[in-house]
Amino acid sequence: MAAGALPGQILITGGRVYDPATGKSRRVDLAVKRGRLVEPESLDRGKTTVIDAAGCLITHGFIDLHAHFREPGREDKETLASGAQAALAGGFTRVCVMPNTEPPIDSPEAVRALLEKSAGLPVEIMVIGAITAGQQGVELAELRAMRAAGAVAFSDDGVPIRNGQVLRHALYYAKDLGVPLINHAEDPDLRGAGVMHEGALSTRLGLPGNPALAEAAMVYRDLLLAADTGGRLHVPHLSTAEAVAQVRAFKAAGAHVTAEATPHHLALTEELLAGYDPMAKVAPPLRSESDRRAVVAGLQDGTIDCIATDHAPHTVEEKEQDMLQAPFGMIGLESAFGLAHTALTEAGLTTEKVLDLLTTGPAGVLNLELQPLQPGAVAELVVVDPAAEWTFGPEHIHSRSRNTPALGRRLKGRVRATLSPHGLYLGH
Repeated sequence: MAAGALPGQILITGGRVYDPATGKSRRVDLAVKRGRLVEPESLDRGKTTVIDAAGCLITHGFIDLHAHFREPGREDKETLASGAQAALAGGFTRVCVMPNTEPPIDSPEAVRALLEKSAGLPVEIMVIGAITAGQQGVELAELRAMRAAGAVAFSDDGVPIRNGQVLRHALYYAKDLGVPLINHAEDPDLRGAGVMHEGALSTRLGLPGNPALAEAAMVYRDLLLAADTGGRLHVPHLSTAEAVAQVRAFKAAGAHVTAEATPHHLALTEELLAGYDPMAKVAPPLRSESDRRAVVAGLQDGTIDCIATDHAPHTVEEKEQDMLQAPFGMIGLESAFGLAHTALTEAGLTTEKVLDLLTTGPAGVLNLELQPLQPGAVAELVVVDPAAEWTFGPEHIHSRSRNTPALGRRLKGRVRATLSPHGLYLGH
């Protein structure tokens, strides 16, 4: 069902609470009144909405560091409101939106306008500002003023900053402002016209390949600059074994670096492109099985700090073009937990570890402190059923767009309900 207004009183009963802020689990009912956790005894049972969480885990709402809500400029693909609905359905209560809108979010006025427009939505919208003016990679944008206006990080997102000196200066600013800097992890010259992972499959299909080296080279340069400046670098959507190894080495050497992986790079591989399906065309591309396993291993050993969706909606008309013309990207909010939980628990991670990667992991990147789940805390909650086996279908999508190769995929682990101070989602 679509998200609705949060009832005045809610009781979540029968489940096990996992509190990522403390790492502890307990069997207890959770009560919510006017958007905050309260003692269950304080509820008027005659006016209370009851959520049966038998067999489920209740935890803090998820945080997404990397999503595209397309507003302003491409509201035909997504809006702040539709993106918020999709996020809540996926278990997210806070979402960072990327600045590659039309025009880009590269000024304090643009940051404030986005925050003002998102007030009252069922998820908290956090704004990532552009590193350079117009995302042109030449002149630094008003970083200090955007930070003062509420920006939580800076990125030129899908446009890599070629000029190392520009990125170096930006890292100094990020260090001073206490926020992470995110540079799209691909060397554009090595990537060239690549539309999928470069390898035997791309050769067989006759499609231009994007080599693993394109990611590894850019990540290595950025890590060197971060180590030199002491600035805070966050590496987005790691997809290759080489880049994971580089981040691991620089972390061990003390560099101030964090990293994320997407659910689709954890669960899917280049084989989905064997049928020339533009729905599986994404940047960075779906890689080999060995790369996928390396990314999973990076999450297992702490090299990669968190899971982020890189939710990238596109219209049906755009994605129905051929592989060379269709845009890169897939939606990912509603399927995020199912895809990630399926892949990671198959690799031996616990459900609690997956929940950490969606809560304390991204919170740590942004220096956010999660409140323990106790009376007085703001009600940001998600109810997940780790044992539920289900097929992801069109009826589960709340985004304006439908571009995902995950449709029809069998998943294990499902969001049953999400609560935020301004909304409630109850799953099918």
